[in-house]
Amino acid sequence: MKKKGFTLIELMIVIAIIAILAAILVPNFLRARAQGQFTQCQANCKNIGTALEMYSTDNAGHYPTAGITKLTPDYLRVIPTCASAGTSTTYTSAFSAALNPDAYTFYCNGQNHKAVGITGNFPQYNSTSGLLAR
Repeated sequence: MKKKGFTLIELMIVIAIIAILAAILVPNFLRARAQGQFTQCQANCKNIGTALEMYSTDNAGHYPTAGITKLTPDYLRVIPTCASAGTSTTYTSAFSAALNPDAYTFYCNGQNHKAVGITGNFPQYNSTSGLLAR
């Protein structure tokens, strides 16, 4: 009488195939997640830029010189958080404004988007060019 079941070799082959598939798929999922976080960071920059323009419209064409924290709660409920960095200070600490001429610039401070090949302080946003992704 022949017993039904799997041999040790058959089980090891199945486990090896699963491990190979995981090794192929996991890096792709991580890269996709990092790209999504970078896209969200770009959207955050656009939202802050829009709020700065609304602030400027209400304040005789001037941008806040004290920082983007002036945008809450009238123009933004809260300062957005970079998904890669996990803090909103990535934008607030990188904000600078000038009075003559009125202009501003800010960026995602730090090396938060290395996983998608972005080095340096990007994405950036300024009053003359808008979004600079790299």
